Amino acid sequence: MHIDETLSLVDHRIYTIALRKMPEFLDVFDRLAMPILLETLGNPIGIYTSHVGPLNQVVHLWAYKDLADYQARCLRRDTHPDFPAYLEASSHLIVAQENRLLTCARLPSMRERLQ
Repeated sequence: MHIDETLSLVDHRIYTIALRKMPEFLDVFDRLAMPILLETLGNPIGIYTSHVGPLNQVVHLWAYKDLADYQARCLRRDTHPDFPAYLEASSHLIVAQENRLLTCARLPSMRERLQ
């Protein structure tokens, strides 16, 4: 696996979805949010749903060069003219949201494994 070492900041987002609303949320997210997110944020590291531990959660991870890159891309997302439609369509589906900004721990022992 090759990791781009220039992307040292990860936005780790967790959305808790209303009970029995996961299929509806995933549909709304894929149709209304993903085209905007791909255009403004780029490709995600991954998008996942929970199956053990806290349930009804969607986790997505996006990599950035640094805090300035994160802020610039988030501003493009938040000011995209189609983004309010996604926010409106998903507002009744999201119970809670958490965001964590994670920085890369550059361990010398992992360098060769990640290339």
